[in-house]
Amino acid sequence: MPPKPSLIPVILSGGSGTRLWPLSRELFPKQLLPLVGERTMLQETLLRLEHLGAKAPFQLASPIVVCNQDHRFLVAEQLREIGQDKPTILLEPCRKNTAPALTLAALGAAERTPKEDSVLLVMPADHVILDPVAFGQAVTSGFHMAEQGHVVTFGVVPTGPETGYGYIKASQPTPNASVLRPTPLKIDAFVEKPDAATATQFVASGEYLWNSGMFMVKAGQWLKAIAHFHPQIATACQSSFQQKEHDLFFLRVNEGEFSQSPSDSIDYAVMERITQSTADGFQSAVIPLDSGWSDVGAWTSIWQAHAKDPQGNVVRGDVHSRGNKNSLIMAEERLVAALGLEDLIVVETADAVLVAHRSHAQDVKQIVEWLKEEKREEHLTHKTVYRPWGNYKNIGGGERYQVKRITVNPGASLSLQMHHHRAEHWVVVKGSAQVTCGEKVFLVSENESTYIPRGEWHQLTNPGKIPLEMVEVQSGGYLNEDDIVRKADSYGRK
Repeated sequence: MPPKPSLIPVILSGGSGTRLWPLSRELFPKQLLPLVGERTMLQETLLRLEHLGAKAPFQLASPIVVCNQDHRFLVAEQLREIGQDKPTILLEPCRKNTAPALTLAALGAAERTPKEDSVLLVMPADHVILDPVAFGQAVTSGFHMAEQGHVVTFGVVPTGPETGYGYIKASQPTPNASVLRPTPLKIDAFVEKPDAATATQFVASGEYLWNSGMFMVKAGQWLKAIAHFHPQIATACQSSFQQKEHDLFFLRVNEGEFSQSPSDSIDYAVMERITQSTADGFQSAVIPLDSGWSDVGAWTSIWQAHAKDPQGNVVRGDVHSRGNKNSLIMAEERLVAALGLEDLIVVETADAVLVAHRSHAQDVKQIVEWLKEEKREEHLTHKTVYRPWGNYKNIGGGERYQVKRITVNPGASLSLQMHHHRAEHWVVVKGSAQVTCGEKVFLVSENESTYIPRGEWHQLTNPGKIPLEMVEVQSGGYLNEDDIVRKADSYGRK
């Protein structure tokens, strides 16, 4: 038998998830968090592909993940945790929306399989799909259409008049049978997010589907389409990709060239233009999808996606709940006691607490904008900050001192570095540390400590098989993270 054609998953992981603050932060966005299941949303996006099965008409290839360069080590570690040890992790130098991101991925796929125009399954990394079997049936249907040259999107069968989604008007009402056997439909129009009355009319007509933001298309076909409909994006991405560099297990494109690309979505750049004109030789199609889909774009989506208690509440963490109704209450660090709440959202983290009515869930991004305007750090990162070697958490401080809890993964090392303005005291509480301090290299075991003078070159390594945990006390006149001069680094950081 001839080999099956390839299906390459393309995971778009560049979002910031501002409406899910305070859990989602700019340097640790929602797709990297376990918001619905035990796995992160990025991991769940890839793991659901396992349900496609051996009978699928394609061979599933290793994924291409397009992500923000600031998230690269988190993405790589999360892929490693689920056995994805050979992905292509393509770094975006700056955010330019989904059309340039897909163009870079298509260039990467074309280079990977030069003799085969592979089909790409394009999925945002931050969606929830509760029925992977139904999703697999829709993917199989979409694959056949993409192989024929169509640019395929997936339209979610509406469960109600949702105003937070864009809509796709199909050429005919969605047949009930499409739920079990997804039938490709011609697209009449893409429609912006409607008001409540219009959304009600859309759902009642049976002609409209929610726009999911997922696509299937051959890599070569996408490159032809983007060059035809938006040549500025095609040129910038092509020039940027031609000057790519391999950085550890990441693929970096040229920042200067990529920054010249217009910012546009897949819908605006290509899909709507195909729909408006069939004279250009391109065809589009929509596959109805009924699989418990949500883009988890706001806290109301999180509430809807979770199992609820008899009073309609979703409770997670150390929460004492009494007399509450239809509320979402989440605790990360401390006990949260909630009494007599109705239709509220309460989310507690180490450095921020959100309390909002469910009807104002879409307005959370306004808080994030205010934090940016005030130049506060709470929109950017959590108390726990993740690094390629592990993580650290600020646990206290005052004038001229700061205390951190540091965790170093087995076999990992911090950079060889020095500080102009601070000294450091290290106390090992678990595991063993190999310490370089000036010309000396020595071990520090549990319940032992050492001192790093200001201006001394030093490095911390975990030579053991278990995580190294230690307490660092910094002292000096300037304690910010930019007081680091690196001499050598295993992770390619400056």
